[in-house]
Order: sequence, then structure tokens, then C-alpha cells
Amino acid sequence: MTTGLARSTVAGKVDLLLGSGLVVPVGDALSSGGRPASRFAFQPRARTVLAADIGASHVRVALTDLNGEVLAEERADMPVAAGPETLLGFVVDSGKRLLDESQCPENLAGIGIGLPGPVQHATGRPVKPPIMPGWDGFDVVGFVQRSLPSPVLVDNDVNIMALGERTGFWPDADDLLFVKVATGIGSGVISSGQLQRGSDGTAGDLGHVRASRGQDIVCRCGNTGCLEAIASGDAVARFLATQGLDATNGADVIALASNGNIVAIQALRQAGRDIGEVLATCVNLLNPSVIVIGGSMAAAGEHLMAGVREVVYHRSLPLATTNLRIILSRAGERAAIMGASQLVCQHILSPEGIEAELASLASAG
Repeated sequence: MTTGLARSTVAGKVDLLLGSGLVVPVGDALSSGGRPASRFAFQPRARTVLAADIGASHVRVALTDLNGEVLAEERADMPVAAGPETLLGFVVDSGKRLLDESQCPENLAGIGIGLPGPVQHATGRPVKPPIMPGWDGFDVVGFVQRSLPSPVLVDNDVNIMALGERTGFWPDADDLLFVKVATGIGSGVISSGQLQRGSDGTAGDLGHVRASRGQDIVCRCGNTGCLEAIASGDAVARFLATQGLDATNGADVIALASNGNIVAIQALRQAGRDIGEVLATCVNLLNPSVIVIGGSMAAAGEHLMAGVREVVYHRSLPLATTNLRIILSRAGERAAIMGASQLVCQHILSPEGIEAELASLASAG
């Protein structure tokens, strides 16, 4: 047999999977002689996942199946600076409501949470996040599990956006870079098919790479010349305000550009060039096949993308850009929810996760 396992062992494990509801029979296969082989299929509705996307100014909570399909969701505008108890309290309360409405709360497989700052993935604790006062070292997992006793996985929001985008739209792209451009700038790095977090969870922090045009502009991290300080939505808005335009955030910038304001359009193109300067180094270093631009500023569309492409293709090595695609996110604002769900699904459907599930069922039986 392909697995190297005895027929009786395979039959026993299949029986356990059938008992769990994770697989269901779908009839017999065509016989090639002897008794027809049985066929089984994965049942994504056998379990549900709570996925939470916590951004700088919003919280979104969704109930999904094991394929990541959203079954129900809730959203609220809420600043992350309001603190962990407030935002995670909303996640817990929303999660309970969604589970109760699903009428199968006992089927919850796990909870995935994305946070807009560095996260120690092993513990789920934020690590000195620059825009999250009160969150440093907070026990996110423990807080949530006190109300929802289930596995809780926490990661940086851009990492889970990369997971969501890749799983939903680029499953064959083993080397992908997802760049979020919003209030801040960051990236999720997938290399050789695996999400790369780095030793301390800060891999992909593009926003605090020095850009040549930054000069002495002070970033909120305390350094000067950071990409985020000149090319994020808020940074572009600050520049437009100095030009006499009514702009306080990225949404205002996009609105101005959409209405044909030439100063806003030029500013977005320049922000794209600044981002492209940093990405050109990433292309030479990581050689991705796909760069996806997402986040709220992706709504600027080709005004931003034109600047990115202009510099990346000019500054990167020719061989590194031969097959490179630079595109806007297809998942859009749902990328983080898709990724948070995928974070849990990959964990519980991994060989180790399935073995643990089968061992639990065997001991219970």
C-alpha cells in the first residue's frame, strides 16, 4: 500500500475519521478486479473556525468552515489603541453570538486572530507593537480561552493576509510577497511554500526600512527615513495637507485621487516609487514569483501600482523579474479573515493535528 500501513490499520483510522465527521463516504470506485474500493471525501462543515481580524481602526470576526468559507460575520469600527480587553472582549462576544446562531457551538475547532503588530507566534503575545498601547506582552490566548476554551492561534495581520491571499488565489505560488499599505506598511513572506516569521516574528517589516527620500523625516518608531513615514496612507495625507488639501488619512487621499486631483495622483505615484525602491531589494533577495499589494491604500489602484512597478522592474536584476507578477490583492479586505481561518485549518488538519484528533476519538471510544 502507498502508506506502508496494514489494511487493518488504515481501516481503523478511516472508521475514526468517519466517526469524527471529517470525512464522509461517497460511494464505491470502479472495480479493477475483486471488491470495489470505497471512496471518501473531506467534509468541511464538520467543524467551524472563528477568525478575527484586528486592524488599526477596525475589528472583524467571522465564522468559517474548514475550507475558509465565511458562514457569518460581525464588524465594528474600533481603534486598537482602546486596549486588548476592549477589542478582545468584542472578539469573544461576537464569537459567542456567531456560534450560538450556528446552532453547533460544540463544533468549534479553533480560533485564529490577526494583530497589527509584531507577535511572538509560539505564545501569541504582541511584542512592543508601535501602534498598540497596552498590548505589549498581553496574554491574548489566555484571555480568549477563558471564555472560549478552544485552540487559539495568533499572528501578525500581514502574515495572515499573505496566507489568505495565497490559499485563495495563488495556491501554486511557492514564493509570494504580500505587501500591506495602509496606516502602516508591512509584508508577509512566503518562501518555498512556507510562511516565514523570522526568529522573533518580525520578518517582513518593510515599513521601517530606510528609504532614500525619507531623509530626516521622523517615523513613529523613533527612527528617521522609514518607508512608512513617507509612503503610508497617513504619510501621504500629511503631505497633501501641507499643499493646502483637506486630507487627514488614507481614505481622504484615495477620495481626492478618485476625483481627479492631480496633486493627490502624483503623491500616490511617488509613494508607489518609494515602496518599489524597498521592494526591489526584496526581489533581489527573495526572488518571489508574485508580489501582491493589499491593505486600504490598494484602493488607489493603478496610481499606486504604476509607481511600484516602475521602480521594481528598473532596479531589480533582470533574471529576478523574468516571471515576476506585481498585482493588486484579489482577496481585498477579506484577506485577513481568510488567513486567520487558514491559520487554524492548517494547524488542525496537519498530520499532527489529525493524529491528535484520532487519538482523542480512540480514547473517548
